[in-house]
Amino acid sequence: MGDLVIGARGAGEPEGSGGRTAQSTESGQPMEPGDGSGGRGEGALPGGGGTERPVGGGPDPSDVLEEGKEKPTGERKQRSFWKELPILIGIALVLALVIKTFFVQAFSIPSASMENTLQIGDRVLVDKLTPWFGSKPDRGDVVVFHDPGGWLDGEGTQQSSNAVVRGAQDVLSFIGLMPSANEKDLIKRVIGVAGDTIECEGNGPLKVNGVALNEPYVYTPGITPPDPCAGKPFGPVKVPPNAIWVMGDHRSDSLDSRFHMDQPATSSEPGGGFVSVNDVVGRAFVVAWPVNHWSTLPVPSAFSQKGISAEGLVPPALGAVGTLPVAWWLRRRRTATS
Repeated sequence: MGDLVIGARGAGEPEGSGGRTAQSTESGQPMEPGDGSGGRGEGALPGGGGTERPVGGGPDPSDVLEEGKEKPTGERKQRSFWKELPILIGIALVLALVIKTFFVQAFSIPSASMENTLQIGDRVLVDKLTPWFGSKPDRGDVVVFHDPGGWLDGEGTQQSSNAVVRGAQDVLSFIGLMPSANEKDLIKRVIGVAGDTIECEGNGPLKVNGVALNEPYVYTPGITPPDPCAGKPFGPVKVPPNAIWVMGDHRSDSLDSRFHMDQPATSSEPGGGFVSVNDVVGRAFVVAWPVNHWSTLPVPSAFSQKGISAEGLVPPALGAVGTLPVAWWLRRRRTATS
């Protein structure tokens, strides 16, 4: 005999009313009222009159919504990748622009004027952040600076005649991934800063404030020993305030400060081959590309020699004499307060 689902009579239900009928799982026929079957199915809620739950663990009717509708799960539907892509690209472009403007910018080396320190096609990263905090170029730094006027003679980044390619160049230059055709920048090494006296007579050596520099980075192919003046002696010249004197490491292939000494001064440019500090974009600190050229660009030890600083030219005895009045005044002050 098959199993029967037997219900119990609910509270307050009249005896023999039969209530709801249950069915035999074997015959499928309804059971007659008053045969002891009770009235409620096994899944009925206590207290009678409650909504039955289907036997066998089926879904709760309260969980079933209208056809074609899904019950909310509380989770947001994930946005499509293709809808998110333009947003991601926009964020990346904004970040690149901010980094280029305030932090670091990449520059490409277009000429041989800085060989062998930098090769044609190298990409260097330039620190643009520290100048915002008042940092100025120092001796030995490799710096990128705007053309002070006439140094490039019409040279610059060439734009393609193809409108699409030209548009792509403009976008890449705008975010700092490619040099701009409108910006004419140069890269050289700082030899002297404001107050320094620079000279290079005959075949050298190059001198800063009377101190001869040992320059292993200088490249003069075919000339042994290397000629720091490279056939273009000059000086002595004194660097004016807010200016620097720059030279390329490839001395025989660099149209640097030596070749612009006849340049007249203007309201914004010091002239005389000097470069205004305001024209300096920043200091190049690393060769980032290609990978096999990767290297840092530290200040050579030649610029840390004793006596090279202009302020170091004050004789020690004179310096001691200058401090005596200050020391005497401090001693008197301490005695008076004790």
